[in-house]
Amino acid sequence: MTAWKQLFLSLIVLVAGCAAALAFVPGTAGLLTKIGVPQHWVAAVAPAAGGNDAGEANGATAGNKRQGTNGPLVVTEAVVSGVVNDRLSAIGTGDAIRSVVVTPQAAGTVREILIKSGDRVKQGQVLARLDNDEQIIARGQAEVTLKSAAEKSQLYHNIKSSVSRMDVFDAEIAEQGAKLALQSAELALTRRDIVAPIDGIVGIVPVVIGDNVTTTTNIVTLDDRSEILVDYWVPERFANTVKLDQPVEATSVALPGRLFSGVVEAVDNRVDGTSRTLRIRARIDNASDELRAGMSFNVGMRFAGETYPSVDPLSVQWDGEGSYVWRITDGKSSKVRVNVVQRNPDAVLVKADLRNGDLIVTEGLQRVTESGSVRFARDVAAAAEVVTE
Repeated sequence: MTAWKQLFLSLIVLVAGCAAALAFVPGTAGLLTKIGVPQHWVAAVAPAAGGNDAGEANGATAGNKRQGTNGPLVVTEAVVSGVVNDRLSAIGTGDAIRSVVVTPQAAGTVREILIKSGDRVKQGQVLARLDNDEQIIARGQAEVTLKSAAEKSQLYHNIKSSVSRMDVFDAEIAEQGAKLALQSAELALTRRDIVAPIDGIVGIVPVVIGDNVTTTTNIVTLDDRSEILVDYWVPERFANTVKLDQPVEATSVALPGRLFSGVVEAVDNRVDGTSRTLRIRARIDNASDELRAGMSFNVGMRFAGETYPSVDPLSVQWDGEGSYVWRITDGKSSKVRVNVVQRNPDAVLVKADLRNGDLIVTEGLQRVTESGSVRFARDVAAAAEVVTE
């Protein structure tokens, strides 16, 4: 390669290097001017770079001046009061206030069924009957025996002078025994009728006429659902808060949008050691008969609760000593230590030396310093609007 070509390539590389330096290395334009490169050449190679350097320098100087004079720009929000542990929500299962599984008092064959599913029955009403021929015969025999014993006893009383006192006494005993035998026969006959022990609504009848049943056979289930009992469990911290007759509100998946009122019926006497929960039973009125035993309920309770300062979640910061917030007083910032009590989606309840109305920084936290001055974003925006007008 000839010398002049090498020289030409070297000049091209040199110009490209200067252009790159002007673009990426601040202060290159001034250095080239000092070593004798004409100003208009420097401007022709990288006019934008020089402009940017100057603009950044001027902007940085103005920004530093504003920063040093007025402080960082922040957005604040006032502290308000928040309540913790003021409401409890739990899932529970409902049951009829009285529920009875009816079983026969004697074994036998079902001869008659007098009810069907969904019927309302009264206490003492006959639900079904077993075969009773044998018991009817036994009652007749007892009646005959009683009649014979009564006549014999009466005869001995009339002829006391002709019989011994022992014979009269035996006749009286026989009469009393015959009365008891008749009562037993009548009781056995009565027990062939299966009756309702409570007022209630009949469930599905699982037996049919002709079934042989025993004293353990389920004839039918009766539910008195004029009121519904709902059992649910609450966390241990509510153990000393829940009281008898305390109002409750319940909703059911089966009846969306409906709210049912009730009261606390019972509170268990111990906290479950495994789940650390306490069993509560609520009683809910069901005069309209819309609720059923076995339904699931969402039970809600309200309490006085505990009041704490409430701050925006963005305002809570952390350092080596724990959590804190920046409080603004008379345009000055100060760090206030806080202990988080409860986190909610839109607020954080804290335990701290804060009062309602205190201004807490929520945005612009990175440049806030202890006892430093700050500017409020709302004041800057208001001033800008005035200037625009």
